[in-house]
Amino acid sequence: MTTGTTVLAFDMGASSGRALIGQLQADANGDRKLEVSEIHRFPNHAIQVGNHLHWDILRLLHEMKKGIRLAFQNGYEPSAFGIDTWGVDFGLLDANGELLGNPYHYRDSQTDGLIEEVSGLIGQEALFKQSGLQFMPFNTLYQLYAMKKAASPKLDVAQTLLLTPDLLTYLLTGIKSCEFTMATTTQLFHPGTQSWNSELMDKLGIPSRLFLTPVQPGTIIGPLSDTVVDELGVSSMLAVAVGTHDTESAIAAVPAGDEPFAFLVCGTWSLLGTEMDGPLLSDDTLKLDFSNEGGVGGTYQLLKNIMGLWLLQECKREWDEQGNEIGFPELVRLAEQAEPFRSLVHPDDPRFFSPGGMANKIRAICEETNQPVPTSEGEIVRCILESLALRYRQALEQAERLTERTYGGLHMVGGGIQNRLLCEFTANAIGKPVWAGPIEASAIGNMLMQLVALGQCRDLREARKLVAASFPIDVYEPSYDAAGWSSAYGTFLGFGRV
Repeated sequence: MTTGTTVLAFDMGASSGRALIGQLQADANGDRKLEVSEIHRFPNHAIQVGNHLHWDILRLLHEMKKGIRLAFQNGYEPSAFGIDTWGVDFGLLDANGELLGNPYHYRDSQTDGLIEEVSGLIGQEALFKQSGLQFMPFNTLYQLYAMKKAASPKLDVAQTLLLTPDLLTYLLTGIKSCEFTMATTTQLFHPGTQSWNSELMDKLGIPSRLFLTPVQPGTIIGPLSDTVVDELGVSSMLAVAVGTHDTESAIAAVPAGDEPFAFLVCGTWSLLGTEMDGPLLSDDTLKLDFSNEGGVGGTYQLLKNIMGLWLLQECKREWDEQGNEIGFPELVRLAEQAEPFRSLVHPDDPRFFSPGGMANKIRAICEETNQPVPTSEGEIVRCILESLALRYRQALEQAERLTERTYGGLHMVGGGIQNRLLCEFTANAIGKPVWAGPIEASAIGNMLMQLVALGQCRDLREARKLVAASFPIDVYEPSYDAAGWSSAYGTFLGFGRV
């Protein structure tokens, strides 16, 4: 193999961040593959300060600088770097370009009750037509409206709003930018006009001066600042605006062909949907609580946000704190041994959104619904995994209804596919094959758009072919107890949520 272009991807999740190297290599026949190596991993914890929950953005910057230094110390020469993160959150800059405090965490309670209040002011249907998004309490719209209601002086002083990946890019380059896929997570970007919804901002008292014109994924932002280069003792490299929303980076790495496909990005959150040429703003899309998020390569993603493996992560965190430290593989083994379909919950019950007491919340809901209350770790984990699989079936059927398509199976990507039992349950629940991989989908999609920006891939189609040639895919076929899954699905639908 001959070494070609090298890029550096920062993939930031809600609990950890990573720096990964991607090397585009070709053999003697010219066949190319992308090789990925993790060089740095670091925790990302929410910080409670008084009544608010924040991100420790400067700690993340410190760890990213460490990742850049490690890349060069390990002998790599990356030409570019890109950053992808969770959506919606942001930092505010003053007129001097200084950061006005640590950004709020999307699980902060300041937005409680604001979906109903804003919908009452604007109208639910009108708000959906102007954003295309699910009504989620953490959307940027509600965070800014909460600050306005609290008379936050930050809004008076601020001159620029930078969403999380754009903020981190700015802190490394000194260049302010706004990337398209992240802009579409705010509920303030109008999919019809493809611009910021200044009329809505004016009605809610949100200053529209804060927002920069979005750039498309694959845009080169500029080099590392001289200050950062000197501080780290490294060569300069270019910052690329990738699909900076981690969901869109992950979808870019789905190794699908040219036919329409359904995807499930599986991690702390689960995002299930399908790729479209444009937003679908129908009444049914609103009723079924789907979102339209901007993707890479001129696409839109019609998807549903599902609470995901957050439920399992929170249970494990609590058990660890209680001194009952059980690894994820052992928890999955215990779940496999537990009785099937004993207890189910709806993963999107609002009580699950906030951290703390997750196992007790699950028990309480099972008791409320007259089901056996899970007591052991295995019973609780099995309840979570079966419930998620059934929710995936419901969302897949809804996506097929909205698009008037039938999908032959489901592409699962992301760290959650390391949970083989969840992949098996999902195949059984939907009665179709699951194609699982790649695991590092967000980081790989990040790298792909860097390669597009550097002229190493022509477009998204060619980039996905590179994924298919570079990474193994595990296939899960429906394997057992169709009647049991069908009966459980009937029970699940009886919980009544969209």
